[in-house]
Parts: sequence; C-alpha cells; structure tokens
Amino acid sequence: MSFATSRLALVKPSASAWISQAAKEAKAQGEDVIDLGLGEPDFDTPDHIKDAAHQAALRGETKYPPTNGTLEMRQTILNKLKRENNLDYALDEVIVSNGATQVLFNTLMATLEPGDEVLLSTPYFGRYKDIVLRLGGVPVPLAGAGFRLKPDQLSKAIKPKTRWLLLNQPSNPSGSVYSDAEIASLGAMLADHDRVLVLSDEIYEQILFDRRISHSFAALFPHLKDRTLTVKGVLEAYAMAGGRIGYGVGAKAFIAAMNKVQSQIRSGACSIAQAAALNGSQNDVCRFRAAFERLRNLVVARVADIPGLTLDPTGGAFYGLIGCDALIDSPSPDGTPLSSDADVIAYLLKAAGVAAVPGSTLDFPHFFRISTAMPEEVLNKALDGIAKAVADLKGLSP
Repeated sequence: MSFATSRLALVKPSASAWISQAAKEAKAQGEDVIDLGLGEPDFDTPDHIKDAAHQAALRGETKYPPTNGTLEMRQTILNKLKRENNLDYALDEVIVSNGATQVLFNTLMATLEPGDEVLLSTPYFGRYKDIVLRLGGVPVPLAGAGFRLKPDQLSKAIKPKTRWLLLNQPSNPSGSVYSDAEIASLGAMLADHDRVLVLSDEIYEQILFDRRISHSFAALFPHLKDRTLTVKGVLEAYAMAGGRIGYGVGAKAFIAAMNKVQSQIRSGACSIAQAAALNGSQNDVCRFRAAFERLRNLVVARVADIPGLTLDPTGGAFYGLIGCDALIDSPSPDGTPLSSDADVIAYLLKAAGVAAVPGSTLDFPHFFRISTAMPEEVLNKALDGIAKAVADLKGLSP
C-alpha cells in the first residue's frame, strides 16, 4: 500500500543522497567505496565556531528562536552584506532558515502560482527542479554555452508565464562563474521584464578560485534589487554543514511572505547554530578556499590524463563536472554496454569503488559530478580507480 500523494510522483529523491546511500550500503557489505557524490567540506568545524555554540548553550540560548532568526544573527548578516557585498538591507529584509534549501523552498512557496515557469540554467542543483514541480510550477531548463546563460538565449526563453530566473554562481554542480561582462548583459536584458524575479543563489560565494572576486547580483543591478532574492549561508565556507544555517535577503514583501511559510514548516533555525555563526575569525575561510583550489588543480590535472574523460577548470565551489561522452556505448569488461551516464556511474561504483552523481539527474546527460572536498590522498585513490576502470573498457578510442 502506498501512502504517498500524487504530487510526489513528480519528485525524485536527491541524486547525491541516493548515491551516498548506495555507497554506504556497499561499505556496510565490506566493499571499499569512496563516496564522491555528497558535496560536504571534509574539514573540521573551526574551534571558535564550536566554542561559540558551546557558550550559547551554557548561556541558556536553547529556547524557541524567532521564526525569522535571532536579532543578533540578522544584524550580523546585515553587517556582512554591507562589508563584503556592498548591499544595504533592513532587519525586516532578512530571514534565517534551516539551510539554503529551505530558503529556496520558502521563496518559491511564497511566490509561485501553479503553472508559473521557472528558468533553470543547466546543469543545476537538483533540488531546484524538484521544488518547482512540488509547488505546481513548470521548470524550464536552459543549456548555456560553458554552463552559462547568454542574454539572447534568456530573452527567447522568457514567456508570459515566466516568474523566476534561478542563477547559481559559483555553480553546483559545474563550478562555473560568470564574468562581470556576462552577468551585466543578463542584468541589462532583465530590466525590460518587470514580472521576472531573480533568485541569486550565492551559497558558494566565498569559494572562488584564480583570484576571482565575488559580486552579488543585487549589488551589481540596483534597479533589480527589489525583485531579487539573494540566498547565502555559512555551511560550506565555514565547514559547518550540520549547523544548517542559510539565509535570504530581499524586499520586505518577499521576506514577510517567506516568514509566513517558514512559521508553518520548521519555525526558526537552531538558536545554538545561529550563535555559532556570528562574527568570528575569517582565517579559516581563507585556508579552506586555498585548500579547495589546490584540490581543484589536482583533479583537473588528473582527469586530463584519463583518455575518454574531460573536465574544464572550475571557477569556484568544490565540484568537478566530468564529461564522459566518449564512454557512452562502450562495452564494459563483462560485455554490458554503457548506454548512459547512469550506466557509467554504476560501472565506476562496481569497478572502481567510486560513487558519483550522474549528470542526467541534473538535466545534463553524458557528464557526472564528483565532490572534490576530500583529503588529497582520498581523491588520488579515487582517481586512480577511475583511471583503471576507464582503461579497462573495451572499444574505447585513445
């Protein structure tokens, strides 16, 4: 007997979650598996953050928090936005949630009517599409060159039912970053479409490589600020994924509607985690970023030496979106053809003991995503296994 509602039929489990679960089950059976499917910093949470959480608990900050976030947390966010992003907001224009995904859900739940279209630049964070479908919206995938949208492409995609454009940079899963000129061309084009709202997902803003500088969309385009909802958080950059602290900033009407949604779903984010995320040393953020860039360089160099796989250097975040088009239709050592990227992933799990996310789950077939947020020795071991497994394929052209 099924108890699930019909609306859930459109929603699939998180690809990274089920891949990670498959890896855990294989490990439980004694198999040596490296899970590169789940994107989570491998670093330990910095001591000053753990100490702040401890002190908050000792002070008794364990009661129900305000739905929209503690006053201290929201003020800290406003200070950060002013200092780092050149953005000015008021206290009633920010909401603190249980991770960035809840901010995304709150935003769309509060603003999306059935049949409204949401433009998604492929490849995209898998939950974008699922949230839109769950709320009765229509996801519209757009494949841009180099994982980035072009203004003419965006202009053609905007229709009378278009409600949102979701932008994510640095991108999960591709790690792509728009140049200033590219993002400026999108902002200029959107100025003529008053009904289209912009959700700028900047959760990886502090993990940028090659001396890139983060620019918030709302700061670049003040004329679009009132219809831009910016999503940020502390999970990735501060290695505190378990703290589940994300936040959204936007016009007062946005936040009021989102606050109403949040009050009926999860209420306020953990008070101890909010206290832990307040002002503190930024030295660890710089250290983590430098380490992620070294790991990016390692993975790009290693993949370049594996015939049949491709990987462009990423501009940020901690993922590698690896092309495997040359492997499609290759027979595996047992004669079974690899007819899709999902087959490639299944083969790598079996032959190399490496779990990754198939690109087809992100509307981007013939690719697979790996997380590079791993110790160097673990990544090298995983890439050794991938290289051997690919070399063992029959019929693969060098």
